[in-house]
Amino acid sequence: MQQGIMVGCDLHDGTMVLRVLGAGKKVLGGVYVTGPNGRQQMFEALKKESRKAGGVPIYLVYEASGLGFTLHDEAVKAGIQCFVLAPSKIEKSVKQRKNKTDAKDAEALLELVKCHVLAGKEMPVIWIPGMELRDDRERVRERLELGAEAARVKARIRSLLKRYELKVPEEAGKGWTKKAKAFLGKESQESTILGPGARAVLESLLRQMEVLEKEAEELEKGFEDLAQKPQYQKPAEKLMELKGVGLLTALVFLTEMGELSRFKNRRQVGSYVGLAPSVDESGESGDRKGHITRHGSARLRKVLCQAVWSSIRHRGKERDFYEKLVEKNPRKKKIAVVAAMRRLAVKMWHVGVEAKRAA
Repeated sequence: MQQGIMVGCDLHDGTMVLRVLGAGKKVLGGVYVTGPNGRQQMFEALKKESRKAGGVPIYLVYEASGLGFTLHDEAVKAGIQCFVLAPSKIEKSVKQRKNKTDAKDAEALLELVKCHVLAGKEMPVIWIPGMELRDDRERVRERLELGAEAARVKARIRSLLKRYELKVPEEAGKGWTKKAKAFLGKESQESTILGPGARAVLESLLRQMEVLEKEAEELEKGFEDLAQKPQYQKPAEKLMELKGVGLLTALVFLTEMGELSRFKNRRQVGSYVGLAPSVDESGESGDRKGHITRHGSARLRKVLCQAVWSSIRHRGKERDFYEKLVEKNPRKKKIAVVAAMRRLAVKMWHVGVEAKRAA
């Protein structure tokens, strides 16, 4: 008897392109519109193939994307075994990358699921968060996006000031203090250095910065309530006891990592956050370590970096660890920062797991 109906789905905003190993082991094609009706039509067609083969299971594979997990959720509800794969961990040849079509992508995914079902080969399957965690992530991720947007606006303000050699007075303090903002606001209205066009641009940038900062503050108002949820309360409290870790960093860590107990060791944690070094052990080259993989959440790496810099500004174990690495290789300070980030991620994982156990 046939072992199953296997499906590779190349998912896009408008279409779902399929390659299906159907009944009688014939490879079939299909294109469906992305949306509720299109998904139901696809599921019915796949179930029809399953009935032809005697009611065998259906295995559907697609790559993770910005479309979320709606296809996965509805497929599972329809009784289909669905796997969502990490695109960054799917090996592709140079020829495949240069000769790329939706149909060929679907064929490649079909090959992956065939190897998994027929030969037991592992696929780079991602962990699917529950609906509540997905919703919690939305608030935290948007807060990070607003912070990033505000940082870009501030960089444009600094570039504008630099072009005209306009400097904020030292008495206004360092950074974006109230006095500094007041000075810039005044310059946007009556500067003798900036022309009318530059003043208008500065005024616009200041308005943008104010709006973004207010929106960030509004979102943060709900963070205290979010941190009081049973799944976050104790871990968040313990994480914030670590140097450099505030409420935002703690919540980013907990929502991006998801269920902490699914990680078995520090290597899995380092790999998940994309801070593990790439490895080249082919031929006679030996065990050569390369740049970090950068797999996983870039958001999490960003807050880990910020937390590390905050912690090493103060005398303590984290600063000692960083300085010891810098002493070994003064020209590669970035390596020391990355090592400190990985060390902090592992420490946060340990603290979070222990806090959940004690809760």
